[in-house]
Amino acid sequence: MHALHVMTRDVVAVTPHTTIEEAAKIMLRMHISGLPVIDDAGNLVGIVSESDFLRRSEIGTGRKHAAWLKFFMGPRRAAAEFVHESGRKVEDVMTRQVVSAREETSLVDVVDLMEKHDIKRVPVMRGEATIGIVTRSNLLQAMASLAHEIPDPTADDEHIRERITRAVNAADWRPIGSRVDVRKGVVHLHGLITIDQARRATIVAAENTSGVKEVHDHLCLVDSYTGYYVESPEDLRAAG
Repeated sequence: MHALHVMTRDVVAVTPHTTIEEAAKIMLRMHISGLPVIDDAGNLVGIVSESDFLRRSEIGTGRKHAAWLKFFMGPRRAAAEFVHESGRKVEDVMTRQVVSAREETSLVDVVDLMEKHDIKRVPVMRGEATIGIVTRSNLLQAMASLAHEIPDPTADDEHIRERITRAVNAADWRPIGSRVDVRKGVVHLHGLITIDQARRATIVAAENTSGVKEVHDHLCLVDSYTGYYVESPEDLRAAG
């Protein structure tokens, strides 16, 4: 999937000359945490977000520096802080270095951008025009709407068994002597694991396979040094 497939198309934006108060009201009214900033020529020139309103003189959250620190800060940084905390327009507080994507950018790359730059939204560009925005909420909506959306006509027991076996055997954490049994979509997992994290990973691999209705865990945890083993929690409960 690409940015085009999940982005919000009706982008709510402000201009550099929009007042701080108006931008805050728009964000509250629209239930959004950030806004693209677009100039009179239609160019994307910044992003304003909730974090830009944290340090504001109106609410008494401006930075207070000790005298010795002010000396080392110098007038340039002091002036910049004053503008950010007391400025009346969006251009005074917005982030000017905008991280954006193209409409054909893959969702993997969009998520990489979000993680790398620690941001919650990525404007989507077509040429110089902003045609949408991808937020973390868009990704959540995509996952919720697409997961298991299309039934698989080939999801009979044998296909299920083959697909789970293939997925598990390709992993570094695969159980020793792994065996998968399937009956009417109900999966039973057998084998030996040496780390408990492999239990959940194997179960997830099965749960993510189309056609699976239930997954039962029979994986035994074995200490690789002593050979001591513990049956699966499910089997222990059944025996208890």
